[in-house]
Formats: sequence, structure tokens, C-alpha cells
Amino acid sequence: MSKPPDPFAPAQLGPVTLRNRIVKAATFEGMTDDHVVSDRLIEFHRSMAAGGVGMTTVAYCATSEDGCGTPNEMVLTEDTVPGLARLAEAVHAEGAAVSAQIGHAGAVASATGHKGMSPSPVFSRLAMARTRGVTAAEIERITKDFAAAARRVADGGFDAVEIHLGHGYLLSEFLSPKLNRRRDRWGGSLENRARFPRQVVRAVRDAVGNRLAVIAKLNMADGVPGGLWLDESVEVARMLESDGTLDAIELSGGSSLENSMYLFRGEAPLKEMADLMPGPVKLGLALFGRWIFREYPFEEAYFLRYARQFREALEMPLVLLGGINRLDTIQRAMAEGFEFVAMGRALLREPDLVRKYAEGRATDSLCVHCNKCIPTIYRGTHCVLTPEKSVPSA
Repeated sequence: MSKPPDPFAPAQLGPVTLRNRIVKAATFEGMTDDHVVSDRLIEFHRSMAAGGVGMTTVAYCATSEDGCGTPNEMVLTEDTVPGLARLAEAVHAEGAAVSAQIGHAGAVASATGHKGMSPSPVFSRLAMARTRGVTAAEIERITKDFAAAARRVADGGFDAVEIHLGHGYLLSEFLSPKLNRRRDRWGGSLENRARFPRQVVRAVRDAVGNRLAVIAKLNMADGVPGGLWLDESVEVARMLESDGTLDAIELSGGSSLENSMYLFRGEAPLKEMADLMPGPVKLGLALFGRWIFREYPFEEAYFLRYARQFREALEMPLVLLGGINRLDTIQRAMAEGFEFVAMGRALLREPDLVRKYAEGRATDSLCVHCNKCIPTIYRGTHCVLTPEKSVPSA
């Protein structure tokens, strides 16, 4: 067997050379109240870059206004390009690369006051309302929106774009046998359900060419009965690999629409979420929160068992995600053939954790996985154990 790669040595991701193999995962920052880049967002990612990651990922940027999943989300219009350029410049000055995650929230957008869209009409618990099915014309329009958004990311000087195919957002909903009950060419068989996501990925690649690395975040499992699971998600990954449109796949799971704690694992911060909500919602969380936010025990690298199925089936680069806190976990991922790892909550707690690992000053994160960072997305995502002064004002 060949020697595993050094996680702290330079690595190639498509056309981009990263200084190491550790990526700051997309964790929604809640710092774009005006739907454009803010000074706070720039400082957030500059600090991640200064802390040693190979690449930092700007989380969930909507490809259109009707694709917003939260009120304080960036929408990738032409107005965002100057701010993207300032953010990219700040990250590059610290020696890291920068990626933008792009997506359409689909049914999740119903929580922001939009009429939520989904492959087939479904009842959204987030909005307590029924969504409407996406039309064939809207599929073509949304595909073009993804391509236009990717071009704006490229024009802003970014190094990569990450297409969101997971977490119960629109493209993930099309892959789901539970949510996609269509009888046209966009539903039914797995090949039909994958048609729209594959079309979007192709459109993004055609839009940016080799200017950027193109990554997809793909659900291995939705975490709900009847949803996408390994038997089909591995096949979707094989389709994407055969298309030749991606430089890597980041492996994830869970659903913001139906089961968000499947992604995060650990305790659900119900009290902290309820404290931020108006009376009726607060009461609803008190009564039904344990049913809506199911809890799963946290364990280190909790997606690794599923991710191994993809490593066995694919030749293309893969990014391992999910509860990575320890240096030996990163080294183990390299030894098992994963080209990159992505870290989220651990870097909220310690933005300089990667530098500490590389310099031999730490082997484990201080993150306790209390998940109390999750409700902070409404005022600027941060670790509650980190002094508030470390979250710069706009």
C-alpha cells in the first residue's frame, strides 16, 4: 500500500492547488441581512483562512430570491460581485482558497414567506403550509439561475463553487423517492429523479469551465423513512462521476426540511431556539420540539461508515464530512483514501485549529458539540463559548 498523503501538504482540487487538504465546511453565517457580502462575513472567512484551512466555504448562497431558505441569506445577483471580490481578496491574502456554496431552498424557502416549491406538492412543517410542484419551465429557469450564480462567483475571484444537492433543498428533493412523486421525465426512476440535479451540475460546469473547481454536496442518506439512502445515493454519485462535470463530491446527510439533527448529531438546542422565536412558535417548540428535532448520539466521524461505500464505488476525489474533531481522524481519512476532509463546528470554536494541528500544538478540538451555535445564525453564527467580541460588528 502507498503511503497516505500528508494532510498538511499542498493538494490539487481540479484547477486549484490548496495549501492543505482541510476545508472549512459551509456553515451558514447569518451575516448577510441585505443579501450581499458584509464586512462581518469577510472577517469571518478571513479568520478561518488565517487559522490555516486550505479552503473556506461561504455557506448557502441562493441562486434566486425564491430560493432563499432564511431571511438573512445572500442572493447571487450582480450586486454581490464587488463584495465577493473583497472577500476573495481577504482570504487569498491569508494564503487560503475560497469556495461559494450555491443552492435553491425549494420547500425550505416556504419558511421565508415565499411559496415553497418542491418536485411534488408537500406539506411543509417549517411554514405550516403546502408547497407547489415545480413546473418544467421553472426547472429550465432555475438551471439557468445556477449557471448565472456560478459565473458571478467566478467573476468575484473565487476558486471553487459547491453545488448543494443535499439537506432537503430543491435538488435534494428531486432525488428523494419520498418527495418526488412526479410522473414526467423528472420523476419516477432514479435516472429521472437525478436528471435535474445532473442538468444543473452540467450547466454550472459549462458556465465556469476550468476557471473554478466544481464540487457537489450530496446526501448519502436523508435520514427519513422513504428518503434517499445509500443504495440509490451511491448510484447517483456514479452518474455524476460518469458525467465528468465534478472535481469532487462532499458526502453529507440529513434534511433541513424533515430531519436537520441527522446532519448535526448531538443535543438539539431547543431552549435556545425557542428563546429567539415569537410566542406561537415558542409554544410549538415546547410541545413538539422533541418530535421535530430528533436527537442522535454524537460520535467522531459519524458519516464515515456510509462514506466508505462511496470510496469503494468511485475513483473521483471525495470530501469526508461529519463530526471531524481530531487530528488522528484526519490522518485516518487520508489513509482510507479520502482526498479532503471538511470541518464545521470545531472551527467555529477554534478558527486556528488547523494551524495548531500543523504546528503540533493540538491533537483534538475544544468543541463540545452542544449545538448551541445553531440558533446563533439569526444574529451572526458563532460558538457560544467564544467571547462575543470575537464576532466583529458590521
